[in-house]
Amino acid sequence: MRVVLVAGARPNFIKVAPILRAMARQRDDFDPCLVHTGQHYDREMAGIFFEDLKLPRPDIELGIGQGSPTEQVARIMLGLEPILTSRQPDWVLVVGDVNSTLGASLAAAKGKVPLAHVEAGLRSFDRRMPEETNRVVVDQLADLLLTPSPDANENLHREGIPEERIFEVGNVMIDSLRTVLEEAPPRRGEGRTLASHLQNRGPYGVVTLHRAANVDDAARLTSLLGALGEIARRLPLFFPIHPRTAARLAKSGLTLPAGIEALPPLGYRDFLDLWSKAALVLTDSGGLQEETTALGVPCLTLRETTERPITVECGTNHLVGVDPDRILVAARQVLAAGMSPNSTRQLVVSERLPLWDGHASERILSALLDRSPR
Repeated sequence: MRVVLVAGARPNFIKVAPILRAMARQRDDFDPCLVHTGQHYDREMAGIFFEDLKLPRPDIELGIGQGSPTEQVARIMLGLEPILTSRQPDWVLVVGDVNSTLGASLAAAKGKVPLAHVEAGLRSFDRRMPEETNRVVVDQLADLLLTPSPDANENLHREGIPEERIFEVGNVMIDSLRTVLEEAPPRRGEGRTLASHLQNRGPYGVVTLHRAANVDDAARLTSLLGALGEIARRLPLFFPIHPRTAARLAKSGLTLPAGIEALPPLGYRDFLDLWSKAALVLTDSGGLQEETTALGVPCLTLRETTERPITVECGTNHLVGVDPDRILVAARQVLAAGMSPNSTRQLVVSERLPLWDGHASERILSALLDRSPR
């Protein structure tokens, strides 16, 4: 079975890696072609993830680079069209909700190539989020909707997606997380991880911010930094800064409050070492809500809505919005509860999420084989 897998941004690589590993184990059944769109194109935002996740070099690199969302989607469609025409794949497989996901889905639909969407059915119900538009459009186009949790199935049912197109496979991000956790630590002399440099620093928290709604608005960004500065008076915070956020800070002339230490964008392993040992994570990331749930790390999501409500219902995530007072109250409650970091880094996913077991990629391949429309 010929499968073109399309990825273009950091979260995509985390989801694609275990699928490619599973295909390598079933090489008699699958002939994969990995296309890297280049939506994230430099080493900090893309290359280091290929290294950390042991991803093979892409078979094809489109190199779309920077541009508006419309420009990026258009370039992806134009770049993929001749690839799909020449390769005639049985499936185009897309993951997540970024511009690369939308562009590849439109190209597949126009080329009449069956489309499978990993992480289908997630909804924030906030159309102001560009990712929400991408999710809704891609799911309407997809022939096979591979969902991570029951709430995603329910969303698709409400939107009129036929049951035969829906297949609950679990959370493929947990596959990557489990793989890295089970790997042997570096031997003596092979270098030290970021966390090893921090092990004597005492309790700390981790911050990530990159959503346009939070960082493009100077007033909101200033407000969030004020709240984070108050938290940092009690708990030192490490802040790996996304290039988008760094640009907005520079443009607005903002500086980080005392107690918040800026870090460059981190690779998968270094970032895992950092947040998994944190006493508290504050973020607007989607994937980090799931990963912190999987390891039982307290997480405050700095957004008014989330497309991953299952992490609030079954995990350690708290949706606290962007009001500084609400953020501070929630942070104080978590810290007062004395929730200690998961020092052993064991998966503690609730029994209410049985398919978050590290085997989602295998179920994805079964679905591709069983439900191929050709």
